[in-house]
Amino acid sequence: MVRRKETLAIIPARGGSKSILRKNIRSFAGHPLLAYSIAAGLQSDTVSRVLVSTDDPEIAEIGRAYGAEAPFIRPAELAMDFTPDLPVFVHALNWLEENEGYQPEIIVQLRPTTPLRPPGCVDQGIALLLQHQQADSVRAVVPSAQNPYKMWKISADGILNPLLEDGPHEAYNSPRQDLPRTHWQTGHLDVFYRRVLFEKDSLTGDVIVPLVLDPKYTVDIDTELDWERAEWNLRQGDMDVVRPGNAPRPMPETIELIILDFDGVLTDNRVWTNTHGEEWVASSRSDGMGIALLRKEGFQFAVLSTEENPVVAARCNKLKLEYVQGIEDKANVLKNMLKQKGILGANTIYLGNDVNDLPCFPIVGSAFVVADAHPEVKIAADHILQSRGGYGAVRELCDLVLAKVGKADSVTISAT
Repeated sequence: MVRRKETLAIIPARGGSKSILRKNIRSFAGHPLLAYSIAAGLQSDTVSRVLVSTDDPEIAEIGRAYGAEAPFIRPAELAMDFTPDLPVFVHALNWLEENEGYQPEIIVQLRPTTPLRPPGCVDQGIALLLQHQQADSVRAVVPSAQNPYKMWKISADGILNPLLEDGPHEAYNSPRQDLPRTHWQTGHLDVFYRRVLFEKDSLTGDVIVPLVLDPKYTVDIDTELDWERAEWNLRQGDMDVVRPGNAPRPMPETIELIILDFDGVLTDNRVWTNTHGEEWVASSRSDGMGIALLRKEGFQFAVLSTEENPVVAARCNKLKLEYVQGIEDKANVLKNMLKQKGILGANTIYLGNDVNDLPCFPIVGSAFVVADAHPEVKIAADHILQSRGGYGAVRELCDLVLAKVGKADSVTISAT
């Protein structure tokens, strides 16, 4: 058996950011920015410990709340605007050795300002380091958006000079396809041996192996515009990224009950009101077909809605759905419903779209949301559908359940 190497992930997070005030603990799509890097370390299969190095007690407290260690407060002189990474890591490793006798073999740096990481990238970086015996470190890179062979320096006398001169003749006049491929370093992760730091006075050493990532994950949050762009990308829900919290729960093996919200799930979340105060909503006929198909297979449905309008009853009666409306506390109603039916929450699926659905998520076996769900709800969900509410989201979920029934013999279908 090969001995697993002790691996420490360190997240440097000082409190004195100037470009974005308190950015390391500012809410980023529902969680402190710092939490995404902590999650990347905690969700790794090969990282042994995750530690936050900070000069700020509040950052340390929040780091601990999200599962990291923060056993010391970094000295203020190591948290200045222009403090390089090297002394920060030397301080952390010396503290651990002096106070705990702890000497990890591999160090992973996870910068908070690069929160969008593909799942598994930390383990991939560690594996690359171990696979290349001559390597000192691994650094995450992406293909360069702009080739540096077409970049220039302006001399003191105002003349353009090529930035790089070792490529093809007049590379700046060459087609992009003829130029050497280049890569841009990102802040997703650096992986290096502890010995490199102390023997070579470096975080990278001499032999650096690339971990090439998809450029869509490229982000380095230094400005408000960077923040807005990165948060927008995350909230769209179409990027597979490491998020704070537990790993997504799969669809239950035994499915006994499917719970649906009404507004924003069975409807498109809009309402038309006439001069008499009567309300109209829009829904998808395909949802009704999906429900009918699953009902034939023996599945039970129920709708939980905060809305008191008679339209809820009308639509649910049309679809032959059990419903409870005018609810303030959905979670309590759901618990009572499960108890009355004798159904385990673990055998239940929930489909919602807004923050009033959140208390129900921990009760069920798997939580789904529609494509246009509220951003905070997307983050908490196990699965994000491709369809919007009122535009076939329920049908999409029904199709997923039917596909699971057809592919997994172990799924139990409970008769109504």
